[in-house]
Amino acid sequence: MNIYIVEGSNIGPVNGRLAKAELALVAKSLNLNIVDSATSADIIIAVGSGTINDKAVVGKKVYVVKELDDLFTNPKQILTDAPSKAVVYEQTAESGSSSTPENNVKRIVAVTACPTGVAHTFMAAEAIEEEAKKRGWWCKVETRGSVGVGNEITPEEVASADVVIVACDIDVDLSKFAGKKLYRTKTGPALKKTAQELDKAFQEATVYQPTSSNSVASSAKEKKGLYQHLLTGVSYMLPMVVAGGLIIALSFAFGEFKEVLKTVTVIENGVEVVKQALVQELVGEPHLKQIGDLAFSLMVPLLAGYIAFSIADRPGLTPGLVGGLLAVSTKAGFLGGIIIGYFAGYLALLITKKLPLPKSMEALKPILIVPLLATLVTGLVMQFIVGSPIAWLMNVVTIWLNSMGTANAVILGAILGGMMCVDMGGPINKAAYAFGTSLISSQVYAPMAAVMAGGMVPPLAMGLATLVARKKFAKPEQESGKASLVLGLCFISEGAIPFAARDPLRVIPCCIIGGAITGGIALACGSQLMTPHGGLFALAIPGVVKPIGGYLLSILIGSVIAGVAYAMIKKPENVV
Repeated sequence: MNIYIVEGSNIGPVNGRLAKAELALVAKSLNLNIVDSATSADIIIAVGSGTINDKAVVGKKVYVVKELDDLFTNPKQILTDAPSKAVVYEQTAESGSSSTPENNVKRIVAVTACPTGVAHTFMAAEAIEEEAKKRGWWCKVETRGSVGVGNEITPEEVASADVVIVACDIDVDLSKFAGKKLYRTKTGPALKKTAQELDKAFQEATVYQPTSSNSVASSAKEKKGLYQHLLTGVSYMLPMVVAGGLIIALSFAFGEFKEVLKTVTVIENGVEVVKQALVQELVGEPHLKQIGDLAFSLMVPLLAGYIAFSIADRPGLTPGLVGGLLAVSTKAGFLGGIIIGYFAGYLALLITKKLPLPKSMEALKPILIVPLLATLVTGLVMQFIVGSPIAWLMNVVTIWLNSMGTANAVILGAILGGMMCVDMGGPINKAAYAFGTSLISSQVYAPMAAVMAGGMVPPLAMGLATLVARKKFAKPEQESGKASLVLGLCFISEGAIPFAARDPLRVIPCCIIGGAITGGIALACGSQLMTPHGGLFALAIPGVVKPIGGYLLSILIGSVIAGVAYAMIKKPENVV
């Protein structure tokens, strides 16, 4: 027997999850099958009081358990009684499923995604869910994060939704929403202006029709702009950079213990014999560094490939990847990868739109003709036109960064640290971060130190401010401050966004000043960081940060200055 468990509107999210988990556990022992949708269920158990917002339960046999104490006391009895006590659930005005607009519960589904797939993705999802809950709407948000798809929307939920909200900063697959009214926005507005975005969704949504050859789809890609294409490339590149950076950092950590490992001795037949330790032989510095270097060698191809993919869809991927590989081989680096990625993407798009072919050959265009022509031209342009001058420029920049004096280092660090605090995960923040991460592959580690240290300041400062001037903050802000401290330690700048959204004219200047001071001090101390993520937890790997003292001091000073400054100028909340 298939059983679907649904929550009443008055039960609350915590009680609902606990009740569903309890029933699911007992159902397993009774060999009952718990399903994810009402359409495939034989019996539906409604947990708690209030209306049922899931339209799919209408016409199904539903057993309502209003008292949660009964459920937790004897869940087995609930499952046993359900088949005999369930009754057909009908549409009524009371259930919120009346045909009149004022009684109709609106249903929305949404998708969120940001370039890194971490903070903005989940914070925007939470904001949409909270706003929908305030309005009494049914809502489900699917996250396309760094670990894949979370809270996946089912076909039944898509079919019953009134509107689809796509709050994404990068390209995502939306094919399952074909034929539905769809509204596009970004994670920033969805997070900071949630109420306005939900209103606009119902006013401005248009029917979505995905088609690769449709001029509407093409124009939609063009409207994204150059920066959005870059963000798509960066989002696919970042996991490779993080993995490669951490593996290289681990190789240096093992290198620190090389001499200790080499002097291990054993006794064989009464004679001392010096032997190389097994741990070094298997995962020693040369082996780990080789893996990390290979991961880094894929960084630029991924960046170029997915910039081209963002512009021209799948036909642009192959020329972009090949152009990126040539950027590495010609030593044009990340800058060459960005340039050739745009070239490959727009070239593939041009061929797709402008090359006339007989209808019988149109099917060959995306899989044969466009990749062949675009890859050939992109490769020749990279080798004979773009590669050499960009390689020379990258060499000049690398030499200057490695040889810059203290004054220049402080200025550069202050600029990068301040940029990380301007929009906290937005375009300016991402530009500074991309600059720091891209230079790691050229063995230039100083800018990344300023970037990560500066990016940790906003959430740490806001968390500190809620502790220093606790009475000036409302209870929800005090709780946000605790979470902000943790996010700051993890190098998630977006932890300060709730504070910046409420009080931007005070929060942002304080954070920029603190971040600039942090970045300047970090590079004045000669700090170098060999990994592009991890926050303070990256320091657990020996040798990943040098020198540790100056690096930590810069974060402490900048965070204290920004936090205390905001605590002083913060306007007290009118807490009743």
